[in-house]
Amino acid sequence: MAKKDYYSVLGLQKGASDEDIKKAYRKLAMKYHPDKNPGNKVAEEKFKEISEAYDVLSDPQKRAQYDQFGFADPRFEGFGGFEEQGAGGPFGGFGGFYRARAGGGQEFGDLFGDIFSELFRGARGGAGGGFGGSGSTRAGNLRGADLRYTLRLSLEEAARGGEKVIHFMRQRGGINQEAKLSVKIPSGVKAGQKLRLAGEGDDLGPGTQAGDLYVVIEHDEHPLFKLVGLDIHMDLPISLWQALYGGEVEIPTLTSRAIVKIPPGSTSGVVLRLRGKGFPNGSGSAGDMLIRLMVDTPTQLSPEEKQILERLARSIGEGPKVKEFKEKARQILSVRS
Repeated sequence: MAKKDYYSVLGLQKGASDEDIKKAYRKLAMKYHPDKNPGNKVAEEKFKEISEAYDVLSDPQKRAQYDQFGFADPRFEGFGGFEEQGAGGPFGGFGGFYRARAGGGQEFGDLFGDIFSELFRGARGGAGGGFGGSGSTRAGNLRGADLRYTLRLSLEEAARGGEKVIHFMRQRGGINQEAKLSVKIPSGVKAGQKLRLAGEGDDLGPGTQAGDLYVVIEHDEHPLFKLVGLDIHMDLPISLWQALYGGEVEIPTLTSRAIVKIPPGSTSGVVLRLRGKGFPNGSGSAGDMLIRLMVDTPTQLSPEEKQILERLARSIGEGPKVKEFKEKARQILSVRS
């Protein structure tokens, strides 16, 4: 959420009472709740804003910090029950996760449950309606919040898959608890892909349905590789002598290692392809590995080395491409003169 004044988000002035804050939140939450506005992204974002504002203003300690420092307090940098949290967020050390419906906040769980009850009463249309019973909300209709956790993987980890243990905060019976789960990572998992762990989100207490946990995959930047589609691109520096005479270079791949054969007479920009050495597609095949050769021309030479290269240059003379360029340039310049 953008840094909007929390009081104005709830339609209040600074100094509003706790009761005024609760009433304002209840009214706005009923209006913008996702269950009442299915598929409405504007209402969903508005609900996130008012929930974040209530989470801060309903907690005396958080509110005091906010009233004194505002967003200048580093604890409010990127704060929010819905924004991704890193190690510096309100749940420091638990990775990048957010609560998809409810933040924390003083008495938030009870108030959130009340809002659900009101939503269900409105949907039922009175006693004896579609939810049954004599006007009371059936506990089985209540569902806890979905949570989101951002899991960063190296390209190697994403390619081979496996298991990762994550730590995050969730509510159990309205109480925040630290959770530890082992997440199975499929081979070839892509950046932005979501892994759903059913029932591992928040719950509202006994007899209610727990929300889900969505693990969103992100790829770390790699020191050598760049992923383009399913292809892995890599620049390979080679010496001047390797470019002239050719040779072999051992390189890492996503899952093992490979030998690259440098053709004699190679120049910078030449691309070599290793088929099937790219990123897996999840069904048994993979992209290619594209290796761009970059000739590493020596720049720090001793006087003796310079003399040797000068004698070599005079002996070899100019190559055909240099001669061709000079001839074309001469023709153009002669026409202009």
